[in-house]
Amino acid sequence: MSDLHQSNRRLWNEWSDEFQAIWRSDTDEDELPPAPSPFAEDAPGGAQPQILDGIEGKAYVELGCGGGQGSVGTAELGADPVVGVDFSGDQLQYARELRDEYGVDAQFVQGDVTDLPLPDDRFDVASSEAAFQMVPAIDRAFAEAHRVLREGGVFVFSVMHPLHEALDPETRTLEESYVDAGPREIEIREEYEELLTVFDRPVAELHNGLVDAGFEVRRLLEHHNHEVEQNEPEESDSPDVMWEIPQSVRFWAVAR
Repeated sequence: MSDLHQSNRRLWNEWSDEFQAIWRSDTDEDELPPAPSPFAEDAPGGAQPQILDGIEGKAYVELGCGGGQGSVGTAELGADPVVGVDFSGDQLQYARELRDEYGVDAQFVQGDVTDLPLPDDRFDVASSEAAFQMVPAIDRAFAEAHRVLREGGVFVFSVMHPLHEALDPETRTLEESYVDAGPREIEIREEYEELLTVFDRPVAELHNGLVDAGFEVRRLLEHHNHEVEQNEPEESDSPDVMWEIPQSVRFWAVAR
């Protein structure tokens, strides 16, 4: 694991309590916290039945699972078995708590997405949500995702859109270079010892990285955030430009 990757892991261990508290902040006392699955009908871009005819009964792994929301939500849809992998032990504690709250069957393993502690050809489906932008060696992460999938397995991969990350919404100008992947450092809190390091890779670089790892990209989706999708510009405090650019990019790819 690189020094940058280790720094990100330490940051997530430190940030985990606050991050998960924010995630649960809109949950009423008698409600379960949200656990969205990338395979649900209301997931960004929706389900893609022409690529994956359903998740029920499929062996599934979430790469960079964090607090386990995607894993738990996908277990709720009937995937079996379900495994979540993350480099942050503190995040995985929350993942196990969420699993128990929902009463689903899921296993959570600490590990690096560039060197997965999992056997070859083990899973039918994999996903990663807003995690690979923190990985310096993304080619190795893609290769590992391909290794643990069976031939014909589906990989749903999503990161923040590099244009969204480069834009200053107040001035409507590019604050960062779209063509320079980084690294870029983000201060989460002044009192935290570590900075978050991310790589804002162009869409073409992500697409070509998947192809080079042996995937056939079957669908590429660019979509707004939830607030933009649900509101009109005049009804929101968000800058108008946020209605003109995607927040994230999602790939549906098949292992060949």
